[in-house]
Amino acid sequence: MGRRDPGRHGGTPEHVTEHPDLAALQRRLAEFAAARNWQPYHTPKNLVAALSVEASELVEIFQWLTPEESERVMDDVGTAHRVTDEVADVLAYLLQFCEVLGIDPLAALAAKIDRNEHRFPVPGTGGGRQQADS
Repeated sequence: MGRRDPGRHGGTPEHVTEHPDLAALQRRLAEFAAARNWQPYHTPKNLVAALSVEASELVEIFQWLTPEESERVMDDVGTAHRVTDEVADVLAYLLQFCEVLGIDPLAALAAKIDRNEHRFPVPGTGGGRQQADS
């Protein structure tokens, strides 16, 4: 499956011309929650539960699709919009969860990739194959 043009079929709204950094998005989310007095509800437990719910809503879109249908999901404008919204919800809750616990999500991802590169060497370069640890 190849990469798609993010602006195609609802992948990214056309009015978004540049990508804000994660810290700016986290600030916007924190300001949004603060303006509504939602901080007491943004505990790690509640945020990770909300993250799970939103990830499940993303799964629901794909639940009964064939592999081929799932690869074409962004071709339908309505479905593409639903997928994009659920991705945004998952990312929003993940960023809020990271903010509350003081986790730098980009540093965490970089460290995980480093560990996986050591655990799963390129075939033919030595080292044994281990089971994936997502």
